[in-house]
Amino acid sequence: MAVQQNKVSKSRRNNRRAHDALVAANPNECSNCGELKRPHHVCPSCGHYDDKEVVAMVNEADFDDEDAA
Repeated sequence: MAVQQNKVSKSRRNNRRAHDALVAANPNECSNCGELKRPHHVCPSCGHYDDKEVVAMVNEADFDDEDAA
């Protein structure tokens, strides 16, 4: 079983963990609509990727109120 030979100080332990912090996201601007999107992903607001419409987006959903009754 592994047993440490000497106590590791808080400073030495925390120095080892200095590179483990999370990095903030790096959003890019969509070339079609100007909204922020993740790099190399389809724009969630307009459905474009690399100046091409990849996903057809629905602007409004048309629901009939009579069917709910």
